Amino acid sequence: MEALKKTGYAPVNGLQMYYEIYGEGDMPLVLIHGGGSTIESSFANVIPLFHSRLIAADMQAHGRTSDRNTPESFEQDADDIAALLQYLGVPKANFFGFSNGATTALQIAIRHPGIVNKIVALAGADKRDRFPAGFFDGFEGATMDLLPPPLKDAFLKVNPDTASLHTMFHRDVERMKNFPDIPDDIVKSINVPVLLMTGDQDVISPEATMKMHQLIPGSRLLVLPGPHGACIGTVESEPAYPGKTNSIQPKITVDLIEEFLN
Repeated sequence: MEALKKTGYAPVNGLQMYYEIYGEGDMPLVLIHGGGSTIESSFANVIPLFHSRLIAADMQAHGRTSDRNTPESFEQDADDIAALLQYLGVPKANFFGFSNGATTALQIAIRHPGIVNKIVALAGADKRDRFPAGFFDGFEGATMDLLPPPLKDAFLKVNPDTASLHTMFHRDVERMKNFPDIPDDIVKSINVPVLLMTGDQDVISPEATMKMHQLIPGSRLLVLPGPHGACIGTVESEPAYPGKTNSIQPKITVDLIEEFLN
């Protein structure tokens, strides 16, 4: 079980970025949460199961990290994570991103390959057509009702400021409305080991993930049972997957990730 070693705020590209460090080890694993999420809502059920040093952060406008007067982008998130590691004196790391965090992890491999040992991308996407038909229609005129209550509650638990919650929501909605394709030649240029993961009932289907797998040289592919986030026990997965707290999936998922990383 990983013990919390340190928390802090790093001055990163105009943000005060909240971070947590767990455990020990020479090659840390950086955890990058999903959209609308926090460290806890994405990773609370797996943090105790890892055996390596962990670095987790709340991204721009999420949880305890401040906002800046710029839109969110996956490229900027990648740059923020790279700057955080520079601040912490970490020259190279493994990266595990979930959902939007997985897309950010791919951008880290593209923009900052020198700091990457290996990438694990769970339910990430490189193009709009990886999502189901009609997926983006739901973001037009989106209201806070679109945010799953477990994610709303998780945000307010660590940051009770409702204005910050609304800022985060609207930043995420605008980013998803404008979700950018990563050109094939850039995806094919990723030259670090990548494990692509998804659920068999996930937003990003096994078929869509297979297409990314075929683009990224030497990548590995893992499909696990369940909907979005179920394999790591995210808070938003529970309504769709009752009993997840008794599931062995988070332990199996962590074991498979660590086998890939090690």
